[in-house]
Amino acid sequence: GMIGGYTRLLPTEDRYLLTRSQFKDMLATLLAGHTAEELIFNEISTGPHSDIEEATKLARKMVTDYGMSDLLGPRTFGHKEELVFLGREISEQRDYSEKVAKQIDDEVHKLIQQAHQVAKKLLIENKPKLIHLAEKLIVQETLEGEELEAILNEPVPTPAPEAAATAQPQE
Repeated sequence: GMIGGYTRLLPTEDRYLLTRSQFKDMLATLLAGHTAEELIFNEISTGPHSDIEEATKLARKMVTDYGMSDLLGPRTFGHKEELVFLGREISEQRDYSEKVAKQIDDEVHKLIQQAHQVAKKLLIENKPKLIHLAEKLIVQETLEGEELEAILNEPVPTPAPEAAATAQPQE
């Protein structure tokens, strides 16, 4: 369709606790579209913009709200005043220095870069499945649930050696 791609994580409302490992997996998932563009096309587009934005928000929450930074430790940063009935943030008071703000930015960057590397490693290891799934998505624009799982679990046809050599992107 016109969207080009869409990543939707399963809702977590039924969970009371999420771990740092689960958040890191979510970050890698959110960055997979961007990473796949780099891997397959040697180019990036504006397509994964909202996924990158969500990944950045999640990484920042891990550092500033959930105390999941090894460098900064188990504390929160910033005090948010919210209109609960509207579900909107109206202001944030900074309770940390410029030095700590830089450390927060560095930690967010580190989480994003680690997730990007995880996504890249998984996509390289599973490149034939990635291509197979992309071919299925060209024919059938939406795949989810059991149907998606079945495609991911089916054997991927291996291309002939000469076809595989021509399909490799130039670096």
